[in-house]
Amino acid sequence: MAQPLTVGAEEEFLLVDPDSGAAVPAFEAVIAAAPSNGAAQRLKPEVSAAVVEAVTEPHRELSLLADDVRSLRSAAAVAAEMAGCAVLACGTELVPGPYMPPTSGSRYRAIHRKYGALVFGHIPCGLHVHVGMPDREHAVRVSNHLRAWLPTLQALAANSPISLGRETGYASFRSTWWSYTPVAGPAPLFTDAAHYNALLDSLVASGVILDRKMAYWFARPAEEVPTIEIRVMDVCPTSDTVILLAGLTRALVATCLQAVERDAQLPPVPEQLLSAAHWQAARYGLEGDALDMSSGRPLPAWTLVERLVKHVTPALSDAGDLALVNDLLVELRNSGSWAGRQRKIIQEGGNLTDVAAYLRSLFLK
Repeated sequence: MAQPLTVGAEEEFLLVDPDSGAAVPAFEAVIAAAPSNGAAQRLKPEVSAAVVEAVTEPHRELSLLADDVRSLRSAAAVAAEMAGCAVLACGTELVPGPYMPPTSGSRYRAIHRKYGALVFGHIPCGLHVHVGMPDREHAVRVSNHLRAWLPTLQALAANSPISLGRETGYASFRSTWWSYTPVAGPAPLFTDAAHYNALLDSLVASGVILDRKMAYWFARPAEEVPTIEIRVMDVCPTSDTVILLAGLTRALVATCLQAVERDAQLPPVPEQLLSAAHWQAARYGLEGDALDMSSGRPLPAWTLVERLVKHVTPALSDAGDLALVNDLLVELRNSGSWAGRQRKIIQEGGNLTDVAAYLRSLFLK
């Protein structure tokens, strides 16, 4: 039996004042305080100076990925405390605060000049899962097969119902905000890697995006490593949820790779219906109906989660992940979605500081 595909995670964490929960521009202080055990090299800047990104190594076993995720979260939490702040794993800023400057560096300053308030009106924090690919050609073709399933992953990860002090009405407001950036949303269909590269080169030449890394599609071949990167998910409060989503994502990619290798026909996915499915996932998450891509009809979100698991069960079994993924799904279903849990705190009389404290309490779990 072939080895499982490698899988890695990038998590974007918000840096906040420990008391108020408001974002603070503390990235440089956090990095300076990071333990000198290798973690510092894997805590990286993002566009906002109030965000730190933790980047795991690629792993073939979910248990090793889990260890890596927890180790990086621990390093980030310790460094943040030493720098006088705290880390939150939530998809958007909870508490209104002062304008956050861009991270130092020529690329981030250029992004700031290009997009201004569009970028810095909100601070979005996502979870990006990388799955190893044989080559770029396979990554592009796998992306075509992923499209119909990504709204379900988006709903599972929804963790941003509150933004800048307001209940937004969306389970994943990060997804909704992010759709306003250029070259975002569902990836187009591509005939091959040459088609992908030509379009990306045209977008850079047009000046709409500054470089190839700014193609913020929900799935894309990575530019620097031989992976496909799935970017549709909010960052999640616990490492267990990260492992659940990484396991499901790898199994979905492996299933799509098999379809590519047998030259299976792509299922019909009308573009407007796909956009509607992503909107529905952002709006309701796991709490309401989702859009069934095969019929165009609404179905309970958990029904589509069950379909996804059934679709990828052979790949989960091959990787030895089936029992763990099922256990984590049961736990999530019984406890409620992360968007729902944040809302419940407010509905029961809590405030934004209580939500921030709750999320902080989960960070190392």
